[in-house]
Amino acid sequence: MSGTTGRGADVGLDLDLDLEEAGAVLAAEAARFASFGWMRGTSGNLSVVVSRDPVRLAVTASGRDKGELTPSDVVLTDDQGAAIGAGRPSAEAALHARVVRLTGAGAVAHVHTVASVALGRRRPEGIAFRDLEMLKGLGHPTHEVAVTLPVIGNSQDMGVLGDRLEAALSPGMPAVVVAGHGLYVWGADPREARHRVEVVEWLLELELAGG
Repeated sequence: MSGTTGRGADVGLDLDLDLEEAGAVLAAEAARFASFGWMRGTSGNLSVVVSRDPVRLAVTASGRDKGELTPSDVVLTDDQGAAIGAGRPSAEAALHARVVRLTGAGAVAHVHTVASVALGRRRPEGIAFRDLEMLKGLGHPTHEVAVTLPVIGNSQDMGVLGDRLEAALSPGMPAVVVAGHGLYVWGADPREARHRVEVVEWLLELELAGG
């Protein structure tokens, strides 16, 4: 395992990670999101890349309360989202793996926020943001930009959903809303993915409030 600087929600990760360490980080991230009401019950899922060659992901286990995860509540998957060894990953693990293959991301977060579901229904063509300082949190050097958060139709077939996500990917927006479902966001590591989730959710809440 290559060196890491520590554990917990405020830690960036280096490859390669062991599964327990990845689980500890994802448990901390999930607890944070759950505290905001963004992963109610067992909803939502998180992943982190633990190896690039071959590609392996640690994905939160299916059916677990995201506010009570332990380091063992993760499952190792391959680059298609299929479990390697024991455990059953989130049903959406294949979509996490697809995002990693498409974007080179090191971590993916899926949360069920009210704002993302509400605006996904109202703006099926996509949700536009412009001239907002918070857009710097997505890597834009200035607030004087316009970006669109894509909205795609939901499906229980992860292959279909992945095709829709691939077709909708938007430069400068590391996120997508799945209509009637929630928000997917990705980043280089769990910390960056978390920051981006918080930024995108802030933008959605502002838009929902009529701002």
